[in-house]
Amino acid sequence: MRLGGFERLSALLHVQTNTRMKPLPPDNGNPAMGLTHVTVTLRPLPKSKKKYHEVFLVDTGATDCMAPGKSLKKAGIRPLGKMAYELANGTTVEYPFGLAVIEFMGEISSGRIIFGPDDVEPLLGGTALESVGIIVDPASQRLKRLPAIPLK
Repeated sequence: MRLGGFERLSALLHVQTNTRMKPLPPDNGNPAMGLTHVTVTLRPLPKSKKKYHEVFLVDTGATDCMAPGKSLKKAGIRPLGKMAYELANGTTVEYPFGLAVIEFMGEISSGRIIFGPDDVEPLLGGTALESVGIIVDPASQRLKRLPAIPLK
């Protein structure tokens, strides 16, 4: 697991995680939390043989997904534009993004993928989760399917 890259990135992007698994030390008496991971496959097109297959950190505080830029390019996913992201210190940085098919937990979606630094831990953002009706259960800190996707 490459926590060093994630810790640097989360400090920059000021993301918040909903988690389980590996507990973190308590902070000023608050209960420890862990990390939730899920195996994800990214493809440039639905039936493409080229793919990026990796364990992603689930991050409901991030809107978009992020993966190492070099790995995305190798999988045939190409940058389509740039988007500004606000860093924790208040400055903004532009990251390239592309579009990809996102497969996880037997579901398929598509969305924006940020071309992150090559040492970044891949992140699965909230938009991908919500688009297939999966949430993080606050009690168990596990991924949970909704009975139906809300349209309201």
